[in-house]
Amino acid sequence: MNITKTNIDDLNAVIKLQIVKEDYESRVNDILKNYRKKANINGFRAGKVPMGVIKKMYGTPVLADEINKILSEELMKYIRENDLNIMGEPLPNETDQKAINWEKDTEFEFSFDIGLSPEYTLNLSKKDKINFHKIIVDEKMIENGVEMHARRFGSNNPAEKVEEKELLKGNFAQVDAEGQVVEGGIASENVAMSLEYMKDEDAKKKFVGAKKDDVVVFNPTKAFENKTDISSMLNISKEEVETLDSDFQFTITEITKFVNAELNQELFDKVFGEGTVSSEEEFKAKIKEDIEKQLENDSDYKFLIDAKAKLVKKSKIVLPETFLKRWIVATNKEMTAEQVETDFANYSDEFKWQLIKNRLIQENDLKVSQEEVMEFAKKQALMQFQQYGMMDVPEEYLENYAKQMMENQDEQRKIYERKADDKVVEFLKGKVKLEEIEISTEDFNKLFE
Repeated sequence: MNITKTNIDDLNAVIKLQIVKEDYESRVNDILKNYRKKANINGFRAGKVPMGVIKKMYGTPVLADEINKILSEELMKYIRENDLNIMGEPLPNETDQKAINWEKDTEFEFSFDIGLSPEYTLNLSKKDKINFHKIIVDEKMIENGVEMHARRFGSNNPAEKVEEKELLKGNFAQVDAEGQVVEGGIASENVAMSLEYMKDEDAKKKFVGAKKDDVVVFNPTKAFENKTDISSMLNISKEEVETLDSDFQFTITEITKFVNAELNQELFDKVFGEGTVSSEEEFKAKIKEDIEKQLENDSDYKFLIDAKAKLVKKSKIVLPETFLKRWIVATNKEMTAEQVETDFANYSDEFKWQLIKNRLIQENDLKVSQEEVMEFAKKQALMQFQQYGMMDVPEEYLENYAKQMMENQDEQRKIYERKADDKVVEFLKGKVKLEEIEISTEDFNKLFE
């Protein structure tokens, strides 16, 4: 086999591969011999079909398949062994590729275009200034955090009468225009119903002041907007709900009121672990600390966006644009050349950033280890458990949950990219000069509008 590379310019080259009979003959023959052993053709004993018949039936497709395998193997091997930094993947040359006759040809020549990664300089120093938006944690955010935790560990307590947002249990019975129970009408018992989700204010007022065993008459289809909820409460189908327009009496059997958890040591321990905080002041300080950590992730995200724009502009990278446009169309069947042309500015910036990001990772040893990916997955798992109030989760649970996450290749790739971005952000924050800007959450969000 003969492989040559011809440089078109600094960013484009053509690789030609000449495949002769000696390169593929033994592979093709081995496969055909195996076919012969397994062939079951009328008129011939198993394993005794003449090779000529096998070649006539399978020779051409086997040849084409093996040539394509050899082509792929040798092309990538050549790129790897010659340290060619390419962008995208090789594409069949549109002008030099010779026509192939699989029935008659014994020697084959293939031409592939490649896009070469450009050379560029990127000298970062404290002279490079990038904004870093530090989001201010205000009292309202802290109070919202306190309210969230108090509500998360709150409980439904018995109440004597209905005030505003109580949870009621009771029995539904359909009534006629005179308020009499319809014989054989719709009825449903032991139904839970929350006034918090009742949208009709007139209906809600009928319940205010009501007590256990009181009967309230109202129209559920007017009181509630969610057809699925109505279907569940009345134990009827959604289709029946669509045509239903009737009053029902609701006999109250139980009234409970949701009460936030008290700000005491029991709540502090449930939220942050036993003994971590011991006063309301420390509780709020810990909430503030957690909010700051969450907001720092948002700040880092905005910093990464600004850093990408700054470094892409500074690097002045020139890309093999024509090749990349072809490659995008070739690998995205739903994309047209016109769409790629329209959106190429965005593609171009992303290509440039990937070149910069990969160089930063390689030159500064910012590689992400499998252990770091697993630790990140475990933190993600812990956060999900904590949403359900499970603060002290055994390590083996987190380990198993993380392993399940890692079995999803797409999820694993996302975590790897997230960790790589985190490392690049930390590196850049120490390399360039940060122009720190204090900003409210409201104004920070406006930066993305």
